[in-house]
Amino acid sequence: MTRNLIGWLQALPLAFVLAGFLVAPVAMIGMVSFWGSTEFSIYPAFQFENYRYLFSSAVTWKVFFATFKYAAITWALTLSIGFPVAFFLAFHVRSQTLQVALFLVCTIPFWTSNIIRMISWIPFLGRNGIANKTLIDWGVIDQPLEWLLYSDFSVILAFVHLYTLFMVVPIFNTMMRIDRSLLEAARDAGASGYQTLVHVILPLTKPGIMIGTIFVVTLVMGDFITVRFMSGSQRANVGRLISNDIALLQYPSAAATAVVLLVTVLMVIGILLRFVNIRKEL
Repeated sequence: MTRNLIGWLQALPLAFVLAGFLVAPVAMIGMVSFWGSTEFSIYPAFQFENYRYLFSSAVTWKVFFATFKYAAITWALTLSIGFPVAFFLAFHVRSQTLQVALFLVCTIPFWTSNIIRMISWIPFLGRNGIANKTLIDWGVIDQPLEWLLYSDFSVILAFVHLYTLFMVVPIFNTMMRIDRSLLEAARDAGASGYQTLVHVILPLTKPGIMIGTIFVVTLVMGDFITVRFMSGSQRANVGRLISNDIALLQYPSAAATAVVLLVTVLMVIGILLRFVNIRKEL
């Protein structure tokens, strides 16, 4: 009994922090989402007008579709890049010092802010940028490619650049936990490298893949700065929708959109967690 009481007392500080900085803000956003608004003010009420407008608007459905599209494509590309990088660092780099050095090289882009990393793509992808000039000089194209910048391509490219490391780190961490004797046993049993990868490494790496997926999907679905800068304000996602409502002082509408986004993200995470018990695996 005393031990249980001590445990609860030790958990109280964290519980207060979570209640004050997580539960309370989310509860207030949920409350404001039912309020009403005029052109110049908002007023307390309990109505579903914000949600009714949200779900009846064709623009909202297009924006949510674009958000899921960005998240799915970014996830596929970050996984395609992150898994081989983590695999190379975990199984082909024998020296721990070299592993750390190469891993630090992967983190170099994080030494600057997201804005700077995004802006650095503009002179490279622009109509008169390095990419177009190089392709023209090589004779690959005759005219500059317009779709390199301020398009879905540039948005997804920036997302992949920003969030690939969030896929590399958990996969690498999971791969480093794999018992190397299992790989030796697979080789002794006559398994090829491909069979070892598919039947041994991939199943044991699922927790890392799922954690990386959760990181990438949630970050992309909540990001709006990247979409704004890299699309030249020609594309939108849910985060951008919320940002526009806040700029117009339409806080109840923004809160309703935020609640729907939160529920959607939690549903996606819940579906992902059905595939693997992360706590048990780790």
